[in-house]
Amino acid sequence: MPVFEYVCRKCGQRFEKIVRGGEQPACPECKSKRLEKQLSVFAAGVKGGTRAPREFPSTPCGTCGDPRGPGSCSMN
Repeated sequence: MPVFEYVCRKCGQRFEKIVRGGEQPACPECKSKRLEKQLSVFAAGVKGGTRAPREFPSTPCGTCGDPRGPGSCSMN
C-alpha cells in the first residue's frame, strides 16, 4: 500500500497517509477533503537507472542539529 504526502488546502496541515484503492483521505486536523498531493522523494523516478543515496557529513550542524552539516539550515 502506497504512502502519500498531502497538504490540506483549507488549513495548511501537512501529513502522510496510507491510501488503499480508491480511498479519498481527509485532513487529520480539520477533516477537509480539499487536499493537494505532494511529490514524494520516493515517488520520483530517475531516468537511466538508480542513484546511490546522498550521504551526510559525519557531524551535524552545531546550531540546529541538521544532519546535512554546518551551514545547511537557515539558522546560520
